[in-house]
Amino acid sequence: MSSTIREAAGPVSFPEGTGAAGRIQSRPARRRSWRKSGELALLLGPATLLFVGFVLVPIAVAVYHSFYRWNGFAVVTDFVGLHNYSFALHDPDFREAVVHNLIIVALSLLIQLPLAIGIALLLNRRLRGRGLLRLVVFAPYVLSEAIAGVIWLLMLQPDGFVDRVFRDAGLGGLVHHWLADQRLVLYTLFVVITWKYIGFGIIVLLAGLQGIPAELREAAAMDGAGSWSITRRITLPLLGPTIRIWVFLSVIGSLQLFDLVWIMTLGGPANASDTMAVYMLDHGFRRYQFGYGSAVAVILFLICLVFSLLYQRFALRRDVEGALTRAVG
Repeated sequence: MSSTIREAAGPVSFPEGTGAAGRIQSRPARRRSWRKSGELALLLGPATLLFVGFVLVPIAVAVYHSFYRWNGFAVVTDFVGLHNYSFALHDPDFREAVVHNLIIVALSLLIQLPLAIGIALLLNRRLRGRGLLRLVVFAPYVLSEAIAGVIWLLMLQPDGFVDRVFRDAGLGGLVHHWLADQRLVLYTLFVVITWKYIGFGIIVLLAGLQGIPAELREAAAMDGAGSWSITRRITLPLLGPTIRIWVFLSVIGSLQLFDLVWIMTLGGPANASDTMAVYMLDHGFRRYQFGYGSAVAVILFLICLVFSLLYQRFALRRDVEGALTRAVG
């Protein structure tokens, strides 16, 4: 009777993953999961520790000190709340430093960007000695800021190399006190900044140009389009993502500009070349106002953070919309 019932009922099936067979099958899956977790911890752990120790912790310490009046030596006890922030925002020297940073940003976008695009388009063509030209253009970026600053500081001294070149070329009327004239010093620094950093932008744009299929330009040329029309309607639109990345890096670098200015002018004369980073270091370390300097550092960080978020939201988002990413492994 029982055998008849079992035959009528058919074979008994168990849910997947239950029973001895399910437990045996789940062990390899668990081992793979643990192994993947271990690999991620091994690969990401050191980088995460470095990021927390050298980025997040200093930011938190700076925020903490920004609420105190502290000279860097005594115990941190003089709590002043938002006084440091209020004083910075109402200080004419700090607002002038912000304006200088914005001027550098505007000049970078209006002069450096078209210049970098033009040179990149030129170096993307088949020219004799193209490799040497690329090396010459990129070489200043390899130099450290300290070396570049000292070189240009010596060249721009009164009766220095630059003045002698102008005089020998019959342009003695153009000789000025390049680093001592309040009206010229910021623009003189911008020339040095352009010489130093434009090579990086050119290399980035060259990489973007090499990613554009040559067949598109060839097809447009066969249809009768001229070189300018091809550049305007095909090359530049396809180079848009690379240009937007370069704009982002250029703006952030201009807002954080410090090395060349500090080495060449110390923010002078009369704060005519001061930037937010130079202002921060001057008050924080030279005047021993570490609490106030921390507040300026936090303001600079917030400016860069807000710009980064807005730029990511409204400019870079179009470059990643529709992109599909998936885990590998």
